[in-house]
Amino acid sequence: MTSSSPSTQFQLATVASGCFWGTEHIYRQHYGKGKGLIDAKVGFIGGLESSKNPTYEEVCTGRTGHAEATQIKFDPAKVSYAELVEFFYRTHDPTQLNFQGPDRGTQYRSAIFAHDDEQLEIANKVTAEVQAKHFDPKGQKIVTQIEKRAAQDFFEADAYHQEYLARTPGGYHCPTHVLHW
Repeated sequence: MTSSSPSTQFQLATVASGCFWGTEHIYRQHYGKGKGLIDAKVGFIGGLESSKNPTYEEVCTGRTGHAEATQIKFDPAKVSYAELVEFFYRTHDPTQLNFQGPDRGTQYRSAIFAHDDEQLEIANKVTAEVQAKHFDPKGQKIVTQIEKRAAQDFFEADAYHQEYLARTPGGYHCPTHVLHW
């Protein structure tokens, strides 16, 4: 997805890897300060059609079908979508179905929400490469869901959740959100 203004080209990447606070924080740490990240927002995606614009409390019940996710606005001239997907796999355990660390439920699933066919193809390709290189040798299987979703399917969480760990350094941080390999 590219912006319409020729002077500000950007793309969006949307991923879910457990608690969205840690996902957003680790992307900001790694790709901020001129390394390609323009912005990152936390919110919800991948839920039931009947659950538009859910609240955090509704998503936490597990009944809406949404995942806690991070939507990354990035400059593809500085960082590629493929690199962001590979980084996604380095920052959580994609072999855990519907949980990360102590966080349990479908809202904490590992998922990539591609915004177009090109992103879908790249996500599948990078996933196969990461599976072969890092998980096949250990006898593990990536269970990350990969699906195509429009950017408007992402519902931004309340301001309290945005940049939570930057504002609350001692706040809850899922132990799986660290760099692996």
